[in-house]
Amino acid sequence: MNHPARALTRLVGSAAIAALLTVAGLPGAWAGQQQYEPLSASVQAALRGAVSDRAPIRPVFASHALQDHWLSEMSQLLAKRIPDTRYRRDLLLSVHYEATRAGLDPQLVLGLIQVESNFRKYAVSSAGARGYMQIMPFWAKLLGEGEDNLFHLRTNLRYGCTILRHYLDIEKGDLFRALGRYNGSLGKAEYPNLVRAAWRRWAYQPPPELTTAANLADARP
Repeated sequence: MNHPARALTRLVGSAAIAALLTVAGLPGAWAGQQQYEPLSASVQAALRGAVSDRAPIRPVFASHALQDHWLSEMSQLLAKRIPDTRYRRDLLLSVHYEATRAGLDPQLVLGLIQVESNFRKYAVSSAGARGYMQIMPFWAKLLGEGEDNLFHLRTNLRYGCTILRHYLDIEKGDLFRALGRYNGSLGKAEYPNLVRAAWRRWAYQPPPELTTAANLADARP
């Protein structure tokens, strides 16, 4: 499967992205709606299993130092939107865990949340999509018990990451099309461009001293 980042070559240039990103600052401005599509029994069962797993959150970092550095960098970017330090940390660790668990870049998921809800936990779109990752209620009936609280932090992230992973799989790694499906705007460039621009804002590069053999010796199991 192609790495999702390769699909970004299909998107527009930096000037257009910068213009679109201005719009992304509006809370929920680009929240759309995932479209209901019939799923095979095997796919539905796999997705339901992915959503129902409630194992404790254990984000995987190469070392404790790298985890602390990532949290510090991301926390600074998120501080204005979420002032509460403890909740901000919980959100970031949950995003990292759920994204990594689904085989997604945590920075991509942060960018998607920025565009979808501008980090508003109780955001609701005109179509009824809910929470950070703007999940349509039909998913709770299709994959959960029908009563899952889509405003709950981890539940919302679990659904969102599982759904985006599903769309990437059926689109064979094509991020442009997967994002279009996620937003209910397949074939249109505006939403994928906004997510790409936000993804860049959340880009993370660990300092070399945190990726040395000495620090890797501190790796989590």
